[in-house]
Amino acid sequence: MPPLNNYNGNNCGDIICSLSTQSPLSPTDVSQAVGGAAGGTAGSSGGKPRFSCPHYAQKMLLNLNALRLDSRFCDVEIKVGDATSVHAHRAVLSASSAYFEAMFRPELGLSEGKQKTVTLHSIRADILELLVEFIYTGQIEIEQSNVQELLAAADMLQVPEVVDGCCEYLCRELHSSNALGILRFAEAHNCRQLAEVAANFVHSNFPKVALEDELLDIPHTLLVKVIASEALRVDSEYQVFNAALRWIRHDVVPRRQYVFEILSHVRIALVPVGLIDQAIAECRDVSLKIALRSVRKDLTSRRGQLVPLRVCPRVCAKKSIYVIGGSRRERSTGWTPTDWIFESVIKYDIFRHEWIESAPMEIGRILPGVAALGGKIYVIGGERGSQILANGEVYDTQNNNWEPMAPMNVPRCEFGLCTLGGTLYAMGGWIGEDIGGSIECYDPMKNAWRMVGDLPEPKFSMGVVSFEGLIYIVGGCNTHSRYLTDLISYNPVTHEWTKLARMQTARCQMGVAILDRHLYVVGGNSSQQEVLRTVERYSFDEDKWSMVSPMTVRRSSPAVAAADGLLYVAGGDQPCEINFYRAQITIASFECYNPITDQWKVCPDLPTSRSEAGAVVV
Repeated sequence: MPPLNNYNGNNCGDIICSLSTQSPLSPTDVSQAVGGAAGGTAGSSGGKPRFSCPHYAQKMLLNLNALRLDSRFCDVEIKVGDATSVHAHRAVLSASSAYFEAMFRPELGLSEGKQKTVTLHSIRADILELLVEFIYTGQIEIEQSNVQELLAAADMLQVPEVVDGCCEYLCRELHSSNALGILRFAEAHNCRQLAEVAANFVHSNFPKVALEDELLDIPHTLLVKVIASEALRVDSEYQVFNAALRWIRHDVVPRRQYVFEILSHVRIALVPVGLIDQAIAECRDVSLKIALRSVRKDLTSRRGQLVPLRVCPRVCAKKSIYVIGGSRRERSTGWTPTDWIFESVIKYDIFRHEWIESAPMEIGRILPGVAALGGKIYVIGGERGSQILANGEVYDTQNNNWEPMAPMNVPRCEFGLCTLGGTLYAMGGWIGEDIGGSIECYDPMKNAWRMVGDLPEPKFSMGVVSFEGLIYIVGGCNTHSRYLTDLISYNPVTHEWTKLARMQTARCQMGVAILDRHLYVVGGNSSQQEVLRTVERYSFDEDKWSMVSPMTVRRSSPAVAAADGLLYVAGGDQPCEINFYRAQITIASFECYNPITDQWKVCPDLPTSRSEAGAVVV
């Protein structure tokens, strides 16, 4: 062999020369230099050169796996079932799994430590092969068909990396139809992080989870744990009450013994008595019916022996109605185009029945688009004076502050804004001297708008809502008519438009909201140039309109929102004769509609009259 300083096979001579300026190399130094030449990096520790090869560990694993696949130097055979066996190296298994390390440790004296063949129970052969392959390669295929078996086996064999990988997969797959099952599975295998994520999903999506078949098969301890949580995000306590009864009725004979225990965690005092009566009337089991009657009597007699009477809404069920922007025009005061535009924001506490001032916007707006997304309120576009706006602001309800956001591509007022799939959709509207027909979409992660299509025809002053993956557009004005009865739906995925049943009354400048699988259209202006009291609702399930009880007062451009099983309508304007001149004046009236009784109830008035405002529930 030639002298090392003349050997150029791996440029080792250059490396050695670069390190030889201080002192001659020892044999150890030479071997390190040669070993590090193939892609290694040099460093120093205590004055002595050190080398590391970043790919060495991976190369070693690949070589060990090749030896395993050829059954070379293998010293243990792991059997699963009668026919399947996997050959491996004890040292490799022990280095990767605390389970195998304990099994093969000589000082523990386990029989498996001396056996050439070890049999594992409760693990499928294909799952064992996947886990052994991961131990040798660091790679594994996790899919829906194997994730639960894989997690259970990895948990038993103490391979935490695979457990974490399975948990990440299940977190991504969470859905209302499987969340309770994943929660039970995570708790059974002590996967705390997965259990926490699954529990948060169940709490945040309880109205949907409660309608799935999985709810019917959970143990009563888990049901109690879920419905006792303050974190349930429900529209009304009736959803919790209904879920509890649904679980009991599914297997009523063995489960009716838990009735009072389960209902003690439902805030019965917040459930309308009419709905309790309805549940009693629909109940077929005599014992359950008697129990429900006892609960109702305890509630109505104010005894509080079976159910607590003085309760508050759950922390995450507490909601406020925010009324944002708008205008004020009262008979007793004069106004100018800028004086009557509101920057102010007020919110109504549904539980306390009182109005509270919130932080004002930076810019006053009339007829803006308002929507809630991710716990924040987006207020976009609108009009100030003679200027139509494209900019917007975002309100953080926790910090009570506003931040600017990217402006729309097109300035709009009297347009439609709704949320769908974690994004905002803005469409149509009055865009200056013309009616707009474009649709644009806002991504809050990118803080950017993009154009995504066009309406079948330009429209403004219409109602826009989203429901179960579709966007619905009702009423409004187009270039041919100022009052429309149209209802159409839009699929943002396929970009398909569908014509649906028409409203009974043509109207524009109305308020809209969704409540209990119905689209409510409230007030507005009609083709007879009158301000309306009438309210009609559309059934998404039946594609059918029906009239409900009219409001107590006439309103156009009201702020409308649905919360806690009720429909709330705030402000708006009405016609008024002033010095022989017909004008629209704003009102402070506030009322709510109960769909169970088909009745309206007067609520505390707005602090000041207001119209052309937006409303949202958070």
